[in-house]
Amino acid sequence: MDYVNNVGMHKFDPEMTESILEYVSKRLALTETPLDGILDVSQLPKLLEGLVAESGIGFEKALKLYDEKISQMVISADSPRYFAFIPAAPTKASLLFDAVISAASLQGISWLEAAGAIVAENQVLSYLANRAEMPETAAGTFVSGGTSANLAALTVARDVMRAQRGFGRRSNVEVMVSDQAHSSITSALNILDIDAYVVPTESYKLNQANLQKALDKHPEPNRVIAVVATGGTTNAGYIDDLVGVGNFTKANNLWFHLDAAYGGAVLLSDSAKNLLAGISNVDSFIVDPHKWLFAPFDCAAVIYRNPELAKKVHTQKASYLEVLHDQDEFNPSDYANHLTRRARGLAFWFSLITYGAKNYQSAIDASIDLADRVRVEISSRKDLKILNDSELPIIIFEKLGWHDQDYQNWAEKLLQEQIAFVAPTTFNGKRVARLVFLHPATTLEMALAALPKPL
Repeated sequence: MDYVNNVGMHKFDPEMTESILEYVSKRLALTETPLDGILDVSQLPKLLEGLVAESGIGFEKALKLYDEKISQMVISADSPRYFAFIPAAPTKASLLFDAVISAASLQGISWLEAAGAIVAENQVLSYLANRAEMPETAAGTFVSGGTSANLAALTVARDVMRAQRGFGRRSNVEVMVSDQAHSSITSALNILDIDAYVVPTESYKLNQANLQKALDKHPEPNRVIAVVATGGTTNAGYIDDLVGVGNFTKANNLWFHLDAAYGGAVLLSDSAKNLLAGISNVDSFIVDPHKWLFAPFDCAAVIYRNPELAKKVHTQKASYLEVLHDQDEFNPSDYANHLTRRARGLAFWFSLITYGAKNYQSAIDASIDLADRVRVEISSRKDLKILNDSELPIIIFEKLGWHDQDYQNWAEKLLQEQIAFVAPTTFNGKRVARLVFLHPATTLEMALAALPKPL
């Protein structure tokens, strides 16, 4: 039988290496990452037609296609002019080290295969747990994002609390969530076949009184096993009363999970850390370093007060995996619903030890300060009205006299002119404007340029 000679796929190609590294170097050297995302995406089918074929097109054509076309149809989340959703701002060190991880094909499944990578990841996980004032034994793992992290933690909460209450594996249980909880919580509970017991909030924040009132109304309160609080709602930036929630969960013997995917970054800021007062009482929490902790996509941390509980729930058992558990070492695959995983926490670790925590604190504080300055400007204008009083750098406002299409036109014009990428949102049933500040390179001038023009 004849085989295609594919040895070249695994042979070092100095010309391809030089070309790609040159592209990477130029990208990293940009003083301001462009927004892009304005080319006509209807070109894509024609551009890609026939590319996956028996014969390749070579790296030169492939790289040129990506550089000149494909990448121009992607909005850069790491641009300092990206004010939509939750932006990103990976440090130069984290991006470069992510390339190192990819070039080495590093994985982070087990101690047997990746002890060095795991120790480094665990060091930064321990640092986050320490900043949250959790016990020294607290531990966890890195997963792809907040959705996976919430799913991992709530799986543990379900199994642990069912067992504690003497329920069967398929018995109906419920988790208390606020009406402001992130969509990933609903998704996780759907996967776990658990009902969400939605608790109405006051001023968009979950507190002890809300929870107790809701539990008192529940026909079978013993079926409620956990509470999910939010450390920075994605839409408006509100942080629940974590002290009150902690008191409630303790009094009612409930699992306390905190979704701090975005706002958890303030743990690194001495001046803003108090916004998460009460986090030390959680049973599990998550934070996404690829958001406000300046790591590359994709990187989310899930941390457990008692990691042994998570290990009992998540450890996969198979004959070929027995060798991983012959010794009682730390395997990241035992702490979430994953097995194969890249060492996605290493780029964050490398950046943190390279620049130091003080630089992280300064970058986080700068975003909060910028948002405060923009709020002052918006408040000074009679045609604009701020609608949220968030502790985090998210501003929701309305332009008096505008309707739904006006907000959409505003967003499209800003992107076409490469001034900013914004995404209108819905707040209190109305279409309104929303700005999020995260990138340390975002200037006041950039932010003010995104505001609707006065009449």
